[in-house]
Amino acid sequence: MGAIIKNKTIVTDDWAVLRLEADQTPEDVAVAPGKIIVPLKVWQAQRETLQQRPEIGVWLASDERPEELKDDIQKFSVIAVDFPKFSDGRGYSIAYNLRARLGYSGELRAIGDVLRDQLFYMRRVGFDAFATRPDRSIEEALKGLSDFSEVYQTAIDQKLPLFRRVNRQGNPAADKVND
Repeated sequence: MGAIIKNKTIVTDDWAVLRLEADQTPEDVAVAPGKIIVPLKVWQAQRETLQQRPEIGVWLASDERPEELKDDIQKFSVIAVDFPKFSDGRGYSIAYNLRARLGYSGELRAIGDVLRDQLFYMRRVGFDAFATRPDRSIEEALKGLSDFSEVYQTAIDQKLPLFRRVNRQGNPAADKVND
């Protein structure tokens, strides 16, 4: 078993991620027992069987829409979003939509080409678990969550912009927040 970062701590990863081989189809792939995160296409093809399992998660590719899970979203204790390469930012929008629009409150995990430089921003849009690249130090990656001490914009992790949080003379909005 590998390790992941979850809730700002390095923990043992007890979930396996199923990735289809070139000769496998979503309908025919065998899903091993235990805690497993399956591709969205496998979930859709084998939903009747898989929904009976208490320890099943699903992962979304960067070109898939989170709305496809809206009827089943609360069935999953973990949803992962795949980053096929670090420069593909579509996963950020997927995570934000899962949290803000679909109300997902379980573990939201970033998988794939996940690097230290991304973690702070991934957390801002709703990720709380990170399976970093195995060729990089997970201890170094963990430090990426504390690269910045303050944020200006609103996001999932901070509902008020900085100008509303700073208490300055003549800023009645900040006075109300800080009371």
